[in-house]
Parts: sequence; structure tokens; C-alpha cells
Amino acid sequence: MGVVAVNFAVHGIGRPARQLDPGEDERWVTVEQFERVLDAVGERDDVHLTFDDGNESDVEIALPRLVDRGLTAEFFPLAGRLGQRGYLDRDGLRELVRAGMEIGSHGWEPRDWRRLDDRHARRELKDAPKLLGDLCGRPVRRFSLPFGAYDRRVLARLRQAGATRVYTSDGGGAQRDGWLQARTELRHDLDDEWLDDVFAAGPRRAAHWVNRVFRRAVR
Repeated sequence: MGVVAVNFAVHGIGRPARQLDPGEDERWVTVEQFERVLDAVGERDDVHLTFDDGNESDVEIALPRLVDRGLTAEFFPLAGRLGQRGYLDRDGLRELVRAGMEIGSHGWEPRDWRRLDDRHARRELKDAPKLLGDLCGRPVRRFSLPFGAYDRRVLARLRQAGATRVYTSDGGGAQRDGWLQARTELRHDLDDEWLDDVFAAGPRRAAHWVNRVFRRAVR
């Protein structure tokens, strides 16, 4: 099956600077919890960090701690929320790039891509990465699925849009060179035991995840 890695999906860190959407607080972690994850990641070479939504905490909290530890990560902001309260602005996005971080697209707004008509699909899958790419000075070809939602049609649209990698929220391990990448979302109640379970379960769940993705993609 190839080399297996664990991808973590980070949302917000610390005290939110905006009103959270319903249920979003479950994926918001404290600074101490985030540092605990970084300490664990620094001891392994099979873990990759990604950040969704483009929250202000990406630059104010996550970035300096990543740089201090010599770590890199991928950031997937919502293009339509750049500059809004609690989110990254354009300078923050460029700061991530200057620090050696990779930028991908999370779309324009939080939408379920399975329910997009052609006009909204163009905005989410083409306009959003184009704007981010123009701001970053490099093409944006990687995507993070809002809500982790996808089906065969979504995957086909992503391939048509030129996606080189797509991140889900399915949990478990992922093949490092795979086009579709499972991720495990950090949650508000994570602790050392949770981290140990994720690392132990990654290789075991990778094969199961591949089979589950195939079943979902052909529906």
C-alpha cells in the first residue's frame, strides 16, 4: 500500500477572534493542546499538518511556533473571507508564503461541494484558487474539502480543475504520494491518549479508508 502518513487538520487555536459557526467550537483547540501536537509531530517523520479556513490564529499563533520548531505545513484559507474579522488578511497570507508554508484552497465560502451548480462550482474550484494564487505569486492546485464532503462528481470536478492533491476529513492514515489524502481533525478534547490512539490507528485504518473511499466515490 506504500508509506503511510498521518495528516492532521487544524482549525482554530486559542481564543476565537470572531463568532464561531454552529459546531465549530468542537474543532477549536487551546494553545497548550496545539503545542502538545507540535511536540509530538517534532518527534516523528510520518505526520503532516494542514490548516483549514484561514483563521487569524494561523499567523498569530501557529506560524511562530512552526518556525521555531523548523516545521512546515499547508494552509487552506477560504478565499472569500480574507480580511474579514477573525480571518487572515492578504498580508497574513503572504507572510505564510514567505515563511515557507504551502497554500491551498478551501473554496470561497463554506459550502458542501456535492450540492454546487455549475456557476458556484466555478467560483469554489476555479475562482478561489486563482485569487489565492495571484496573491501568493504561485499556482494553487491543492484543495481541502469543506466539511470533508465529496462524491464521484466532486472528485471529477476537482480533477478537471487541475487539482494535484485533495484532502478529506475521513481520518486514518494516507499514502504519502496519494492524490486523495485522509486527515484527522484536531478536536477540543484532545489529549496525549488521543494522540497515541491516532498514531497507532493510522496504519491499521489506512487500508480500510482506501476501501471506504472507493465505495463513496462510485456512488
